Amino acid sequence: MRWKKVTLIGVGLLGGSLGLALRERGRAKSVVGFVRRAASVAECERLGAVDLATRDLARAVAKAELVVLCTPLARMRPLVETMLPLLSPGAVVTDVGSVKGSVVRDLEALVARAGAHFVGSHPMAGSERMGVAAARADLFAGAVCVVTPTRQSNPAAVRQVEQLWQAVGARRLRLSPAAHDQMVSRSSHLPHVVAAQLTNLVLGPKRPRAQGLLCANGFRDSTRIAASSPEMWRDIALANRENLLRALAGFASGLRDFQRALKAGDARAVSKFFAQARKRRLAWARGAGARPAE
Repeated sequence: MRWKKVTLIGVGLLGGSLGLALRERGRAKSVVGFVRRAASVAECERLGAVDLATRDLARAVAKAELVVLCTPLARMRPLVETMLPLLSPGAVVTDVGSVKGSVVRDLEALVARAGAHFVGSHPMAGSERMGVAAARADLFAGAVCVVTPTRQSNPAAVRQVEQLWQAVGARRLRLSPAAHDQMVSRSSHLPHVVAAQLTNLVLGPKRPRAQGLLCANGFRDSTRIAASSPEMWRDIALANRENLLRALAGFASGLRDFQRALKAGDARAVSKFFAQARKRRLAWARGAGARPAE
């Protein structure tokens, strides 16, 4: 499918990568980006992420067939409320948010008021780097993109959203918003909390100056994502807090079991802890769920 006009609301890492991919693959006659800062206008166009960047929301959204929300979660509803009179009847709106339950609840009925259609989506791709300068045309190649239709979803709109992500090289997976949020709380949101706490613990101001010199590849790999946007991860943690709290409880329970085994000097239990993790990690890496390291 080739769209006449695709509008990206926010042109950072994800929005910029989507724009680059659509333009490189010839999937849109025009890719327009809505940005907040004047400096971003020239930067987005210079890097080729969009055909046109603008701070004028009306200009960005007018006559768009497809609108993709690429902003932090907390900004989505206010932007959509402003966009409603600007949306073309029949336009399709989707997003790249890491939480789907609250986004779908907020936006599905809201977008329908304009005679348009909202379908949630979440590409499982990204980086700790921020901004359009970090965007890559191949960011979504081989990644899983979750599409989260509901009973109210327009079937043609669902197909368009799936075609969007397939067009930039992603693999489509349909899940309910609730199932998505439960799973990503464990596989995406929990790792960010763990990476952040590990960084805070090891690199806190009370540690010796030499501590940082002893942080080698294991620490670097485990904490890379702690450099991500605090604003974005604040919104994600709060929006998916019930699922994340359950994931944290399960994680803490496993750590307590290991702590008891270590305190007791139980070599068998300690060995089982590491062996089980190794077996599961290797099996996952061999399967379809793994992607090459970024």
